[in-house]
Amino acid sequence: MKFSQMSYERPDPETLKAQLCELTGRLEQAKDYAEAREIFLEKETYEKHTITLQTLASIRHDIDTRDEFYNEERAFWNQTTPLLLEYDQQWTAALLASPFRKDFEAEFGDLMFLKAEMELKTFSPEIIPELQKENELTTAYEKLLASAQIPFEGKTYTIAQLAPFKNDASDERRLAAWKAEGGWYKEHQAEFDDLYDQLVHVRDEMGRKLGYGGFTQLGYYRMERNCYTKEDVEKFRAAVVKYLVPVADQIYREQARRLGKTYPLSFADSALEFRSGNPRPCGTPQQILEQGRKFYSELSPETELFFNTMLDNELMDVLSTQGKAGGGYCTSLPDYQVPFIFANFNGTQHDVEVITHEAGHAFAAWMNRSRVPISNVWPGLEACEVHSMSMEFFSWPWAQNFFGDDTRKFFYSHLAGALTFIPYGTMVDHFQHVVFEKPEMTPRQRHDVWKELLGVYMPWMRLDGEIPFYSDGEGWQRQHHIYSSPFYYIDYCLAQTVALQFWAMIQDDRENAWKHYMEYTCQGGSRVFTELLKHAHLDSPFEERCLQQICEKAKQWLDHYDLKGIC
Repeated sequence: MKFSQMSYERPDPETLKAQLCELTGRLEQAKDYAEAREIFLEKETYEKHTITLQTLASIRHDIDTRDEFYNEERAFWNQTTPLLLEYDQQWTAALLASPFRKDFEAEFGDLMFLKAEMELKTFSPEIIPELQKENELTTAYEKLLASAQIPFEGKTYTIAQLAPFKNDASDERRLAAWKAEGGWYKEHQAEFDDLYDQLVHVRDEMGRKLGYGGFTQLGYYRMERNCYTKEDVEKFRAAVVKYLVPVADQIYREQARRLGKTYPLSFADSALEFRSGNPRPCGTPQQILEQGRKFYSELSPETELFFNTMLDNELMDVLSTQGKAGGGYCTSLPDYQVPFIFANFNGTQHDVEVITHEAGHAFAAWMNRSRVPISNVWPGLEACEVHSMSMEFFSWPWAQNFFGDDTRKFFYSHLAGALTFIPYGTMVDHFQHVVFEKPEMTPRQRHDVWKELLGVYMPWMRLDGEIPFYSDGEGWQRQHHIYSSPFYYIDYCLAQTVALQFWAMIQDDRENAWKHYMEYTCQGGSRVFTELLKHAHLDSPFEERCLQQICEKAKQWLDHYDLKGIC
C-alpha cells in the first residue's frame, strides 16, 4: 500500500486504556501457556496498530509542520502517550510475573523480559506531567528549527536549504552562509536556552522522582543500555582521545594545507575539504533515487526487493520543502510491515548518504519485519546505527554512479569524515553527561562546557569569534538529539567504530564482508548489542584494541591515497 493511502484516525484514549486493562487481566488469569500466548499475540496486534497511528501522525506532521490537522494530532499524542504508559506498565508487570515466563522465553527469547525489567525502571504515574512537558518542549524545539527563514543573497532559506552554501568553494560565500545561519541562531538564543534549560530540569526531576538522584541513570534505562555501563562509555571516550583525535587532527592539518589556510581552521573553513569544492552528487534528486535503485538491485536479491518496495510505495519523503521539519530518520509502520524514510535533500554529499544510511536502517527493519515480539524488530540504537553506517561503505563500488567526476574525492571524504565524526559525537555524549551531572548550571555555563570540550575533542577548530554562535560554544544547539533524545549520540560513535570494521573487511573481500553484514543484520533485535557483534564475528568497540587497529588501518589508507590532480 502506498503511504498516501494509509488511513489515520485519532483513537479514543479511554478505549486504548480499556483494551490494555482487559488484556492485562486476561493474561493474569490465563490457565495455560496456549491461552497466555494467544493473549500475548493480541497485545502485539494492539501495539502494532497504536504505533502505526502515532507514527503516521508524526511523519505527516514533520512533512509539513504548518499542517493544522497534524499539528493537533502531534499534540494529542504528546499528551496521550504518557497517560498510556501506566497501563502499559501494568501489562509489563503481569508479563514478568507470568507463571509461563519460561515458555515465553523458550519460544520468543529472554531479551523481551530483560527489556521489560528495564522498562519498569523508567516510569511511575508520578512523572506523567513531566513526560507531557518533555514532549511539549521537544516539539517546540522542532517547530522553532522548522520555522527558520534565513536571509541570504537576497533570498530566504530554511536551515536545510542553506546547508549547501555552508560548504561552497568560495571563501567569501561560505563564510557569509555560516554567519547567516549563526546569526539566526543568535537571534533566537534566548528561546533555545530557555527550551533546553526547561528540558534539563524536567528530566532531572523525573530522575529524582524515580529515585535515581538525577537523570543520568534514568537516561541509560530509557536508552535500553542493557550490556554496557557509563564506565564502559567513559573508557571508550578515553580511547577516542588517545587514538582517534590524533588521526583526525592530522586529517585537518592536511586539509588546511590543501586549502592554503592557517591551522587551526575556522568553522567555515573546516567545512571545505578541497579547494575545488567538496564532492557533490551528479543528477537530480530523482536521478539519485534511481541510482539508489541500481545500487540495491545489484547488491543482493534481498536489497533489490526492499528498495523497489520503498520507491513504489512512496515510503521515502526526501525533498527539502518549506515548513518541513529538519533532519532525517527512518521509522516503521508495523501494521503494513514497512519502514519509512524521512529526509531533506540539499544538493550535497548528504543526499547520497540518505540513500545509503537511512536505507540501511530501513533494510534492517525490512529483513526483520515479521519478528515477534515487535520489540525485537529493532535492536538498541547503537546496534541500529551499525546497519546504516556500514551500508554507506557497501555503496563504494557504485559511487561512480552517484558522484561521477567527484568519485575520488568522495572516497577520501567519506572515510575521513567517518573518522573525524567520532570525536565530535563523543563530545556530544560527554557534554550531556556533564549537563545532567550539574543540572543547576546556567545556559552560559553550559556553553562554556561545550567550548572547553571543543579543545579536547576538536583541537583543529579555531575559536576566534569570527562566527560568534560557534566560537562562543553555542553550536551544540543545532544538535537535535541533545534536545529530543538525551544520551542518544554515543550510539553513532560505537556504531561508526563497527562500521569501520566493515570498511576494512570490504577492502579485502567484499563478498565476505557482506556475509558478515547479513549475519549481523538478520538477527534484528533478538540479542543485546555486544552479543549481536559476537554472533557476527565482529569486535566490540569497548575493546581498546578495536579502535586502535581501525585507526592504524584507516590512517595507512589515507596516507597512501592518491589525490594527485585534486586540490
